[in-house]
Amino acid sequence: MITHLLLSTGGPDAPATTGGLDSNLLLNIGLFALLAVVIIFMFRSSRKRRADAEKLQTQMAPGVEVMTQHGIYGTLISLDEEKNEAIIETTPGTKLRVHRQTLARVVEPDEVVTDEQELETEAGEITPGDGPEYGERVADEKPKRAPRKKATD
Repeated sequence: MITHLLLSTGGPDAPATTGGLDSNLLLNIGLFALLAVVIIFMFRSSRKRRADAEKLQTQMAPGVEVMTQHGIYGTLISLDEEKNEAIIETTPGTKLRVHRQTLARVVEPDEVVTDEQELETEAGEITPGDGPEYGERVADEKPKRAPRKKATD
C-alpha cells in the first residue's frame, strides 16, 4: 500500500503542487519588505541626528549657557576645535575643561509664564502671586489630623 501511495504522488522526492504561491516565497518577500522598512528608518534617524548635531554646533558660541550630558550647567567660555575641548564656567571663577561632545544642549532662557498659566490667568482662575509659596504655611489654617480608627473588639 505504501508503494501505491508513492507511485501515485510521484515518489518521495517529487515536489508537492499547491494551488497558490509557495509559502517560503511569501515568507521571503515579507522578510525583504521588513528589512527595507528598517533600513529606511535607519537612514531617516541618522539624517535627523546629523541635522540636530549641526544645529547644536551653530548654536555653540562663547557666552551661551549650556548643559553637559551629566547635567552640569554653565556658561561657554571657549571652544577648541583642534583639541575637541570646551571650557565652561559653572560658577564665577570655576572653570571646567570638558570634551566638546559632552555639551548636550544650549539652554534657552526660561519663559516666565507658560501658555496654560496665561490662559488660566485670563479666565480669572489664578493670579500670579496668589496663594502660599511651596512649603509655606498659612497662619490661619491648622494642619488637619487624620481620623482615628476605632478599635474593634
